[in-house]
Amino acid sequence: MSTNILKAILNLVTFNRNDLMQVYSSSNRINSMGIALEYFLKDIFCNSLNVSSINNKDKIYGEFLSYIGNQNNPPDFIVSGGDAVEVKKIEGLKNEIALNSSYPKSKLYSDSDMLTLACKKCEKWDIKDIIYSIGVLDASDKTKLKTLWMIYGDCYAANNKVYERIKNKIVEGVKDINDVELSETKELGRVNQVDPMGITNLRIRGMWAIENPVKVFDYITECNKNNKFTLFALMRNSKYQSFPKVDRDEFEKAGRDIFSIADVKIKNPDNPAKFIDAKLVKFVMN
Repeated sequence: MSTNILKAILNLVTFNRNDLMQVYSSSNRINSMGIALEYFLKDIFCNSLNVSSINNKDKIYGEFLSYIGNQNNPPDFIVSGGDAVEVKKIEGLKNEIALNSSYPKSKLYSDSDMLTLACKKCEKWDIKDIIYSIGVLDASDKTKLKTLWMIYGDCYAANNKVYERIKNKIVEGVKDINDVELSETKELGRVNQVDPMGITNLRIRGMWAIENPVKVFDYITECNKNNKFTLFALMRNSKYQSFPKVDRDEFEKAGRDIFSIADVKIKNPDNPAKFIDAKLVKFVMN
């Protein structure tokens, strides 16, 4: 069975709820808003929002998703034959997004050392488009979503080589330090036996963060200032056109009455002097 972001948005709009902790209150496996948000994203892609049993949800996920990740490695899940999805939860409309040791990605590459072997082998693939799904909690009730952004990486992040260059420079700089014992690591570096007794080690980790899309894209949309849940989805026009025509026709038909689909021009993340044709979807819950 197949799914994509257009179907996911239609499922979300039809469900028309943002009180996630209440939605998932019957499961003792879902004990935090972050976990609830991950399940919510999987549910809208897999059309399983109305399935109450977590075990039954997991079975449905297997029909639509080729990979379900873990907390330490991106992405959070991969749609079979489709896009990767990374889920992030924040508590303020203008807070930056913590990416920890994983730099922002315009695309996901199967040879990345940040991926698990299971992710690399989940299906036959080399490059995946990646969706950053960023949920902002309601300040007055943190069991509810205030805003959800679904942004494709190539609208949001520069080419991976931009971040790799900085990362590699830091790694090379650590290696150039005299009289230290280094060991192999997937982090930026590890220095062993720093002190005379040889009992102290130093781990060097990258802690990446990216600006909130509210700030990044303030030139095409306004911050959600009302009390209603709002969804924003942003993708290149070429990506939108790549979806099956039957899905686009259904999406546009629904959009006439429920949400807006706007043609916008966004700054090219690799060269902000240039602009890219894109689609901005906006839905405001009644």
